Amino acid sequence: MRTINLLPGLALLVACAGNPGKQDATGAEKDSLNKMVLIPAGTFMMGADDSTGMADEYPKHSVAIASFWMDEHEVTNQEFAAFVKATGYVTTAEKPISKEELLASLPPGTPEPDSSVLADMMAPGALVFTPPDHAVSFNDISQWWTFTPGTTWQHPEGPGSNLDNRGNLPVTQVSWLDAQAYAKWAGKRLPTEAEWEYAARGALSGKLYPWGDEALTTGKPKANTWNGNFPYNNTKTDGFYGPAPVKSYSPNGYKLYDMSGNVWEWCEDWYDANYYVQGEKGAQNPPGPAAGFDPDDQGQAKRVIRGGSFMCSDEYCRGYRVSARMKSTPESGLSNLGFRCVRAVAAK
Repeated sequence: MRTINLLPGLALLVACAGNPGKQDATGAEKDSLNKMVLIPAGTFMMGADDSTGMADEYPKHSVAIASFWMDEHEVTNQEFAAFVKATGYVTTAEKPISKEELLASLPPGTPEPDSSVLADMMAPGALVFTPPDHAVSFNDISQWWTFTPGTTWQHPEGPGSNLDNRGNLPVTQVSWLDAQAYAKWAGKRLPTEAEWEYAARGALSGKLYPWGDEALTTGKPKANTWNGNFPYNNTKTDGFYGPAPVKSYSPNGYKLYDMSGNVWEWCEDWYDANYYVQGEKGAQNPPGPAAGFDPDDQGQAKRVIRGGSFMCSDEYCRGYRVSARMKSTPESGLSNLGFRCVRAVAAK
């Protein structure tokens, strides 16, 4: 069985159908994919760099990382399309949900939904950002997220959307499982959370952002984030409303693009809110916790996502800080969630 978020905090168990997965990428196909950047080995202090971080970002602790290769930008729609064409892969959001599995997932005593509601709940789909036109409470995320049948990576804002002129945008509406499948085909893997933060810092020490400590609003736009009042008024000061084409902003010190904003990025690790407290000091290449733990939603194990997105703002979500941690269930697809890959040096 697998668990998918209809809305964050509302889970649904559905069958895990297999994918055809025909073969690994050929040499020519790999050459056409994302350029990789060599990240040198080193030691860094992982965790929040000031007092404004969330509880799960403390304590700061020393971590040693071996050298590795990392995609210079997020995997694009064009690159993901090449994977699907080569393998026939079917993403999580494209798989239908059976009535039996849907009903079995509901809490005991829940009456069966009427047929029209049931049909919508059984349809393949994913979560779509649907902003209101007025101010709303930040405590009710259903005000700007809607589970929309027909939403897939090819229709990221719902069935009426498409990828026309969006080949160079980061692929979204892909689950952790989908990202894993792509990475395996490409001869790569997802980064660990520690690798991701180390790379995002770009050789800077103790800084809030990939570019340093300078505020987002100072000087020229540095990342694709929310400008204005979230979630109803985006002034597009940075030039974009939704996802931006990769490499639209200056890279960090390691020549990596969009390590802050644009779309969240899947990491390999399970998410455990207490991992830093329990973790071993001076860890080398930590793989993350053995299991997931989210104190706000203890019934669902989640994977780490990093980097923030075009929906992050100072007034709501400061996920574009290099130490910021977030999470989602491995089967979830979102309008603002994608990934990039890494590879061991020996494999290059």
